[in-house]
Amino acid sequence: MTKQLDTLKQTIDANLRDTISQAELVQTPLPLCPKVSLFLLSEDFPTGRMPDNEVLRILEAPAYWAFCWASGQVMARHLLQNPEIVKGKSVLDFGSGSGVVAIAASLAGAEHVIACDNDPMSQDAIEANACLNHVEIQQIDDISKLDGNVDVVVAADVLYDRDNFPLLALLPNLGDEILIADSRIKQFELRGYEILDRITTTTIPDLDELKEYSDVKVYRALAQS
Repeated sequence: MTKQLDTLKQTIDANLRDTISQAELVQTPLPLCPKVSLFLLSEDFPTGRMPDNEVLRILEAPAYWAFCWASGQVMARHLLQNPEIVKGKSVLDFGSGSGVVAIAASLAGAEHVIACDNDPMSQDAIEANACLNHVEIQQIDDISKLDGNVDVVVAADVLYDRDNFPLLALLPNLGDEILIADSRIKQFELRGYEILDRITTTTIPDLDELKEYSDVKVYRALAQS
C-alpha cells in the first residue's frame, strides 16, 4: 500500500469507527466486476445488539459508503461490459456513495468523471477507493457546482427514498444520456425510461435484504421527442 493510499485508508477507518466502533474496512473485489475493488465493511461486521449511543450515531450518519449496494455493483458491471457508453465522454455519478460507479466509468474509458455526494465521509471513501483503483475522479458536494452539462449521468440506488423521486425530473437537465440502476422501484414508476439490463445480486457485505431488493434493473431515459 502506497503512503498516500495508507493515509486515505486511515482516514476512512477512523470515520467508520466514529459510527461503528467494532467494525473494520477490508479491500474487497466485487463479484460481478472483480476488476474493481473497494474498501468495504468486513463480512463479520457486528450483527448483535449495539450500545444505544452507537445506534444513534448510525441513525444520524449511516456509513452507507462502507457498502457496495446491489444497484451500484450492477451499474458498474454494465459500464465495464459496455464501455462505449462512457468511453471518451464526461460522466457524472450522482449520489456516488463508495464511488463504485464513478470508478467503473473511469476504468471503462471515460475522459472525465465527476462524483457528486454531499456526505464528507462518502467523499473520503470515494477518494480512497479511487486511489485504490488507480483512477482520477473529480468530486463535488452539490449538483449546483457542476460546471456545465456532461455527456452521461449515472445514478445507482438513489431512489430508495420516495422524497428523491424529483431527481427523475432533474437528471435529464444535467446530461445527454441518463442511466439509473435501482431495485426498489417498479418499472411503471419510471415512465420515459427503458430497461437495458437486469441482474440478481446482493449488497456487499450481504445485509440479508428482502429478495425483491436483489432484482436490479438498469434503465436509460428515452430520447425526448
